[in-house]
Amino acid sequence: MTVQELYTNIGGDYAAAKKILMMDKMIARFIVKLLDDKSCPRLLEAGETMDPVGLFEGAHALKGVCGNLGLLSLSQAAGVITEEFRPGHIRELSDAEVREQLAAIRTQYQKTIEGIRAFQAQS
Repeated sequence: MTVQELYTNIGGDYAAAKKILMMDKMIARFIVKLLDDKSCPRLLEAGETMDPVGLFEGAHALKGVCGNLGLLSLSQAAGVITEEFRPGHIRELSDAEVREQLAAIRTQYQKTIEGIRAFQAQS
């Protein structure tokens, strides 16, 4: 599987990743590091207790990591949570809406991780 095929499979934006990391070799090197990144697990754990600091920090980290990797749907979804729990921001979403957003992040993240594992196994 090529890097471009991986991005097609996981719904990533290959062109965005290529713009930042420039070479497929670099994209491949950094995309597999997402397997060890704790941003999303930390975010989802914070969502279980609705810990505002944990939600902000986990979402902010996930937004940045995924944005740099061209995983824009994950980055954008994490961005919603980041802004919702940004210190000084007045909350607009209900807890139920936040949980729905986190469920969507969990689903996309699992699909992404499965795709990366398959890519790694073929490399």
